Amino acid sequence: MLKEQYPYYLANKPVQANADLEVIDKYTGEVAARVAMADAPAIDKAIAAAVKAAEPMARLAGYERQAVLEHCVARFRERAEELAYALCVEGGKPIHDSQGEVARLIDTFKVAAECAVNIGGEVIPMDRSARARGYSGMWKRVPIGPCSFISPFNFPLNLAAHKVAPALAVGCPFVLKPASLTPLGALIIGDVLSETTLPEGAFSILPCRRDGADLFTVDERLKLLSFTGSPEVGWDLKARAGKKKTVLELGGNAAVILDETWNNLEDAVERCVIGAFYQSGQSCISVQRILVHESVYDAFREKFVEAVSKLKAGDPKDESTFIGPVISDAEASRMEKWINSAVAAGAKVLSGGKRNGRMIDATVLENVPKSEPAYAEEFFGPMALLTKFSDFSAALDEVNDSRFGLQAGVLTRDIYRAHQAWDTLEVGGVVIGDVPSWRVDHMPYGGVKDSGIGREGIRYAIEDMTEIRLMVLRTPPHAVK
Repeated sequence: MLKEQYPYYLANKPVQANADLEVIDKYTGEVAARVAMADAPAIDKAIAAAVKAAEPMARLAGYERQAVLEHCVARFRERAEELAYALCVEGGKPIHDSQGEVARLIDTFKVAAECAVNIGGEVIPMDRSARARGYSGMWKRVPIGPCSFISPFNFPLNLAAHKVAPALAVGCPFVLKPASLTPLGALIIGDVLSETTLPEGAFSILPCRRDGADLFTVDERLKLLSFTGSPEVGWDLKARAGKKKTVLELGGNAAVILDETWNNLEDAVERCVIGAFYQSGQSCISVQRILVHESVYDAFREKFVEAVSKLKAGDPKDESTFIGPVISDAEASRMEKWINSAVAAGAKVLSGGKRNGRMIDATVLENVPKSEPAYAEEFFGPMALLTKFSDFSAALDEVNDSRFGLQAGVLTRDIYRAHQAWDTLEVGGVVIGDVPSWRVDHMPYGGVKDSGIGREGIRYAIEDMTEIRLMVLRTPPHAVK
């Protein structure tokens, strides 16, 4: 179902250069496809084309932008099987998770199509003092101009969509660098976009090496940089981005609190298992820390460990597989080291804890010291930590004891505790009655602290991809009869 070679896209057109980027099947380790790589001159041409396309893109009417997005929705539906298979192979993502990401890709473009004809403004009353008599004001949003996007490996379809779709909705040309480990999905998006009548230079999708990738960050012709990835890389890019606006969606160390009022442990177990281990834990909002009230801790631990031990690991192309391979040998090695370090420091392994190549067992640890990387950093793999608490306020403080602040979940039936959590937790989103891994693609999504700046979700991304332009109108006295 995969092609042997994939072109990159420069100024809307496929370019079949030397296909020297090997895309590895993350489960078998075999070369699944080869991808053309853009060099620095090609990236420079793409940026120049985006600059040239800024004016015609801004002139597109809302219905024209909507038509492009609706074309994408229709074609993604037609190519859903191809997209899911490519994602399963290049990312090692279990096929049911891959199919789910394709559904989210379609949803994200659908939301963007709705937003494309609903980018409004506001009339501002000016007569708040005598000197403003006869004046009126109004503002509208205008496209910011050429945008630079860098997308990650873990959701190579939908996290690229959260950059591409709002740019198309508002009329911003863009250059996109997909993750080198998982470029195929973005290139299929490029293939679909190449079928449209977008102005030349409206988009370029360019797998590339780091020597050329610097242009995505430092080139002053670009007016916005949107990056999703690790905090270390993200903050470095921001420091080098110059005058351009920067949106960063970075790491997490997501926690869920289960208090004694939640009277359905089976539901809590099911949600925490999905939150911690879906797509092998490779999600910024994967459940990493589970804080359980002492009165229900033992019962939850028993049920949770039993459920985790039954998760099937193996070939992600198998419909029954829940745990697939992680993205690389290097990442698998890091996860193994963090688990072993935690155990050496006194943690107890309740389930899993072993590695076989890129496969990491679904792992549950207890009593992990806070100084251990497995507790304090983003694990980004199939592992969850159990901790008990006695005081709800203290549990909130423990969740906040992290350099990350993306999302948190609170399983409580107490409305006052729900509001306390919303007021207290230093995160971008608090999910009551569920795990922090829950996301719908039109909601504001993003973090604080080392989890980033700015928000995604189409409407909120559009705010970053536009500038407010004000018009003040004076009506002179002689004009009024």
